[in-house]
Amino acid sequence: MTQPNEAIGVIFDMDGTLTDSHDAHYKSWKSTMDDHGIAYGPSDFIRDFGRRNPEIIAENWERSGKTVPDEADARMIADEKEAAFRTIIAEAFPEMPGAREMMRGLHDAGFHLAIGSSAPKENIELCNQELGIETLLDAIVCGCDVKNGKPEPDGFLLAAERLGCPPGRCIVVEDAAAGIEAAHRAGMPAIGIVSTGHDATDLAEAEQVIHELKELTPELLSGLVKGHHQ
Repeated sequence: MTQPNEAIGVIFDMDGTLTDSHDAHYKSWKSTMDDHGIAYGPSDFIRDFGRRNPEIIAENWERSGKTVPDEADARMIADEKEAAFRTIIAEAFPEMPGAREMMRGLHDAGFHLAIGSSAPKENIELCNQELGIETLLDAIVCGCDVKNGKPEPDGFLLAAERLGCPPGRCIVVEDAAAGIEAAHRAGMPAIGIVSTGHDATDLAEAEQVIHELKELTPELLSGLVKGHHQ
């Protein structure tokens, strides 16, 4: 059991890490872009995955030669997309295999657990509810909580602050290169998990790459923190 003064924080991305939401996000972005006359395909989605909605909207409108929506219109477009996403995942929730068991095991072992995601609060709340992990979490950071998204470290630093753990005693679990870079900018080691749309090559900068959440053992996490301080 981790002692209180030795607490280790584990900060999880949501999409592609605890949920296999790649296809649901693509479908919801594609339908939203179609509704607004924006051509959008798989390569566009790979480029955009994991980024914040305002950036995705602005760059795709600009790339298509359309006037970039103002803040209010961009918020409405993002709301359309996220509502479509929640409808898709509510019909068939895409849990990453072993997610809830892994979270329960780490919680019981004394780790402090957080979500650090670019997703909207409503998406995170729905996913936490579907996973049954609400009571296991010590902190949640969503896209609306920070000004700068990944690869900037803002979200992970805020998660560490809310956990009450120094950044050097936090580990980030991510499925995307931008998230791994954000972890390193925050002074945290990163574990990359292979997921739909991201292979081990994409995660090469992580201190550890895993293929299944059951590989996230207390021994692995404690060892990474110890190695980070040597």
